[in-house]
Formats: sequence, C-alpha cells, structure tokens
Amino acid sequence: MTLLFLLLLGLITYFIVQRGVASSTNTPVWILWLVMMTPALAWTVWIWVQGEENPPPLGVMVALFVFSSMLYLYLIQVGRTALQNKPEPESEEESKASMPAPLSVEEQRQLQQCFPWSAYALHETECKGPVVICRGQLRTSSDVAYQTVREKIEAQFGDRFLIVFQEGFESKPFFILIPNPQFQAKTPQPRLTRPLTALGLLALTVLTTTLMGTLAFSDRVSPEVENNPNLLLQNPSLLAPGLPYAIALMTILGIHELGHYLMARRYKIKATLPYFIPVPFFLGTFGAFIQIRSPMPNRKALFDVGIAGPLAGLVVTIPIFLWGLSLSDVITASENTSMFNFDSLNPKATVLLAILSKIALGHQLTADMAVNLHPVAVAGFLGLVITALNLIPVGQLDGGHVVHAMFGQRTAVAIGQVSRLLVLILAFLRQEFLWWAIFLLLMPIADEPALNDVTELDNGRDLLGLLALVILVMIVLPAPPTLIEWFYG
Repeated sequence: MTLLFLLLLGLITYFIVQRGVASSTNTPVWILWLVMMTPALAWTVWIWVQGEENPPPLGVMVALFVFSSMLYLYLIQVGRTALQNKPEPESEEESKASMPAPLSVEEQRQLQQCFPWSAYALHETECKGPVVICRGQLRTSSDVAYQTVREKIEAQFGDRFLIVFQEGFESKPFFILIPNPQFQAKTPQPRLTRPLTALGLLALTVLTTTLMGTLAFSDRVSPEVENNPNLLLQNPSLLAPGLPYAIALMTILGIHELGHYLMARRYKIKATLPYFIPVPFFLGTFGAFIQIRSPMPNRKALFDVGIAGPLAGLVVTIPIFLWGLSLSDVITASENTSMFNFDSLNPKATVLLAILSKIALGHQLTADMAVNLHPVAVAGFLGLVITALNLIPVGQLDGGHVVHAMFGQRTAVAIGQVSRLLVLILAFLRQEFLWWAIFLLLMPIADEPALNDVTELDNGRDLLGLLALVILVMIVLPAPPTLIEWFYG
C-alpha cells in the first residue's frame, strides 16, 4: 500500500510540475520532480527500514524540506534565466521563422489606444516570445481598470488574447497578453461534459465502496462474509450491508464536487462533471474531481469556487457523522485507541471530533471511553478528514485557492510553505499525519493566477475564508485539556 500510494503521488506530482512550470523554465521536468520528491522519498525509505514507530529525526526532515524547496526554486530560476538568455538567431529571416512577433507595429499602436490614461497609464510594452507585457501606472480601482482595458482589447483584437492582470513589485500591477489557445476557430475542442463517463464511474465507485464497506465491517454486519469472502461472488445480495457506508461516503464526496461545479457554472467557467475514482481496495475510492477548462476570471471567482466544495461537503458531513455516531457503540479505551482506528476511535483526538462526539453520544461518553464506529460514522469521519485535507492552504488544494484569493499569489506561496512545515512537524508528534506530510511535500506550492489577480476580496469573503481556516484547525489540532475536562470531566 505504501509503494502504491507513493507511486500515485509521484505521478500526480510529475503531471502538475509538467503542466505548471515546464513552459516557463529550461530546467528538465524530471530534475524538478526528483527535487520535489526528495523529502517524501527519504521519509518513505526511512519508514520502510526503521518502521513507522521510529520516524526520522525532525531536524533532518526540516532541513531536507527547506533545502529541497530552495533548490527547486533555484533550478526554476536558473532555467528561466537560460531561457531568457537564449542566443538570438543570426539573421532576421531566422528570427522571424523561429519566433514570430505577437503584434505588428500597427497593432502595437492599436494596443496603446486600449489603455485610457484615466484607467491605466501605459508606460511601456515588452514582447517576450508570444506574450506581450504591458507596464504602467494604475489610475483608478483595479477592478475598473481591468474591466476597461479588457473591453477595449477585446473590441480591438477579439478573443485573440487572454488578458491577465497581475501584482507586480512595489504595488505596481501590470497586464499580460497571452495567446488564447482557443482562438483558432478551426481547432476542434474536446467535449466538456461526458455524462455517460461520469455515470459509469459513479456506478463503478458505488460497487467498489459497497464491496470495501462489506469487507471492512463484515465482523459487525455480515459475519459469514468475514469467514468466507468468496460468498460475495456466489451471492451478491450479501453486499447489501456495505451500502450504508457506500451511500454516505459517495454523498459526501459528490456534494463536495457538486459545490465546485455549480459555483463554476455560476461564473460561466468551463468545468467537467464530477468524476469519481473507483478502486477495489483501501476505501473503495480515491475520491472525486472536476476539471476546470478555462481560467478564473478574478480572485472573487477563485475564492467562491475554491471554498464552495469544502463548505458544501461539510454541510452534509456533520449530520451524517452525528447520525453515524448515534448508531455507534461506546467502548472502553485501550492502548489501540487512536484517531484513525475505526474500531476504537479516540473521540478526544481533535477539537471538532470531541464536540461532535459529545453532542451525539452525550453522557454515555466519558474521559476513559472510545467509540466503535458504525459504517455511516466511518463515512462521516472520512468526510471530516477530506474537508480538512482540502482546506490546507497549499498550492492547488481548495485551501490554497482560498488564501491566494484572500492575500494574493506571493503571500499564498509563503503561507503554503509554512503550512507544509507545520504539517511536517505535526507528523512527528502524531503519526496519523505521516501521509498528509508526504502528500503536501509532493505538491507544487504555487497556484495558477486568475485573469484579474489584483482586485482584492470584500470583507465578507475574507471573514468566510478565516472561518474556513478555523474549521481546518478544529478538525486537525488536538483538543486542549480544558475542553476535554469541560466536556468529559
């Protein structure tokens, strides 16, 4: 299982690196991928040799994490410098053949007229390959400036360019004109929605989650299956006891992705239907996802689409978990009691877990008791874990989108680095978070910018974003002794 998990994370990381930075640096993708994988590979090898009960020294892992992050950024910058300093072709004919100018002289004059002085005073334009960079002075609000300039450029050049408005140094935002990949009308575009594929994966995931639910809880819901799993092939009706787990988990995952999908549709952002990932082991699924096929128009849309999934999922997760807890058995805690032991769950492991467990089980639950989770409660607990993992403010996770929208891209990168380091330290204190730390170490730290990546959020969204981070802390951090004494004393 460890090797499979590492392989899947490695493949995902390679894809993200190739898509995210390959076009902007001359450094080979495999080198960047290997540098990013170094902490996770080192940790995994250590665990294989020493065992999970003997984690590597905290100082060594922190030093390795910091070193690999700095080396990764350095290699990207070296590659960018080499790309920018690439020798020009010797003749003018070779130059035109290898890198045609994105705008003619006449079009450059037309472009200058698209920047009204009252909105954005254009000082200079610079062509870097097919990209045009426009620098100047912001003369009005960033939102008004972007809308004004965008409308004029689209009126002049149609949908030839994607107009990106980004933060610059010393609070001087600048425009970037990027060739629109969908500009060529003759280029066939892939189908956006594939309902049959989505329904097929949904049905297959229901089957795999039902199978895993039946096998995982066979000792409680179907004893004959525990003694002879081959009975499932002879009598598929024996899978019925696994349905409560499957339906509860699929509902949580589906509502989470549906929140993203509906919010994307609200902003007219192209997005695929939610696709489930079935696997005949582990939890029965690796979750679900949607693909965003068009850029985010602004930071408000980035925030709303990013936070819609976790909040929608949490709305159904909490009642499902409370219902499942009410069906669960309270048992005496033992040395095996832990946060991720579904047969003997520690209800005091985290703040939110302590609160919800006490609400559902009341006086039955005392300080020396644990909970033997019902299958529905297992699905609800996994919903909390999924919500927390997605809310971590790193890279392209939902939490990464949220902090990017709240604080800007550069600040979000710094927050992501600190978050990865904190989870790494937490993994040394609580072994349950080992795979979280490895997953975050493999994930690129930067998020893709929105088209208007300058206009800030309103106070209401900032408050909602802070609330989401509070929810993350409540799900992850251990309950303080005062809270435990208050609830369980």
